[in-house]
Amino acid sequence: MNPLRRRRLAVVLLVLIAAGIVAALAAFALQRNVSYLYTPSEVLKGAAGEHARFRLGGMVAAGSVKRTAGTLEAHFVVDDGDARMPVVYTGILPDLFREKQAVVATGSMKNGVFVADEVLAKHDETYMPKEVADKMGAAHKKHDVKAAASPSGDPLQ
Repeated sequence: MNPLRRRRLAVVLLVLIAAGIVAALAAFALQRNVSYLYTPSEVLKGAAGEHARFRLGGMVAAGSVKRTAGTLEAHFVVDDGDARMPVVYTGILPDLFREKQAVVATGSMKNGVFVADEVLAKHDETYMPKEVADKMGAAHKKHDVKAAASPSGDPLQ
């Protein structure tokens, strides 16, 4: 093999190795920053993991918003129609945040309570993020199938 071919082969191999390393680092960085969306019923079934960072989606339950006087701490409950999950958030809530509205909160579980780092609220009461609507719809279909299969219509039997 002549020296020119050897040099080209070395350059091509180095470029391929560098591209592989860049692709692996990019995939690793993206994987660490992915936050999966779960509904309260999925979280209670253990789908999210105990210490994982994830997004919690659903509706803010009526009468559940409580603010701690003198602080930016807010407590509320996220409901998906089948289960409820208590949430605590310290910070300024979005202007559009209110009861009976769709909400997506990012954070993690701590002692049975979802501790949110970020809360997103949607612009009107008829809109719900597609991800949340799909997840809640799938959960209700499973719930309806179980209820129909039970002789008394009670899914807990």
